[in-house]
Amino acid sequence: MLYLVAAIIGAVVPGPSDPDNSTKTREVLLVSGPIHYDLLLPLDAVTTARFAPLTETGVDLSHPAAKWLIIGWGAQEFYAQTPTYRDLSFSTLWRGIIGDSSVLRADIVGTLRDDLPLRRLKLTESEYIKLIENIVADLDLDADGLPLRLEGAGFTQTDGFYRTKGRFNILRTCNVWIGEQLRAAGLRFGLWTPMPLSVSLSFDLYQGE
Repeated sequence: MLYLVAAIIGAVVPGPSDPDNSTKTREVLLVSGPIHYDLLLPLDAVTTARFAPLTETGVDLSHPAAKWLIIGWGAQEFYAQTPTYRDLSFSTLWRGIIGDSSVLRADIVGTLRDDLPLRRLKLTESEYIKLIENIVADLDLDADGLPLRLEGAGFTQTDGFYRTKGRFNILRTCNVWIGEQLRAAGLRFGLWTPMPLSVSLSFDLYQGE
C-alpha cells in the first residue's frame, strides 16, 4: 500500500526537465502492457540512422514492412528470460526486486492495430533527437562499437535483447526508466513512475491533450 501511494505521488510531482517551446512536430507512442510501458519510435530517417547498429546485430530496421521501432527496458532475468508469466519463478522475481542487470528490448512492427492501448506524445525536433540519443547512449557496446546482444534471448523472430548501463530494482523499474527518458528529453513528467498506473497518470497530467 505504501508503494502504491508513493507511486501515485511520484507521478503527480513533476521531475526536473528542460522544456523546449518550439513547435511540436514529432510524435512518439507509449503502449501499455500488463506490467510496463514500451516506447514506439517511428522508423523515419533519423531513427533508422541512429539505431543502424541494431540492424548489424540482427534487428532489421530496413525491413519493408517495418514502420515502428519498439523499445522496452527491464531486468535481464525477469524480462529477457521470462517470455510468459507461467515461466516466472520466485528467484527471478526476487532478483528483480533486489537488483539485476538491465537490458533493452528492440523490435520492429508494421501497421498498428486499432485496439492497442496507445498514448501519443508530441515532441519538438530537439526533444525527439534528445530522446533517441539518450536511449542509444544507454546501450553497452563491444570493442567494435556495436550493441552487446544477448544470445538466444527474444520473444519474436524480429526482436533482440541488448545489455544496457545501470541496474534494475524495485525502485528503478522499467516504468521509472520511461519517465527518466522522457524527462531527459525535456518533457514534463512525474518524478518517480514505478508502475504503469504512474506512467498513465503522469502522462494524463502533463502530456495529455
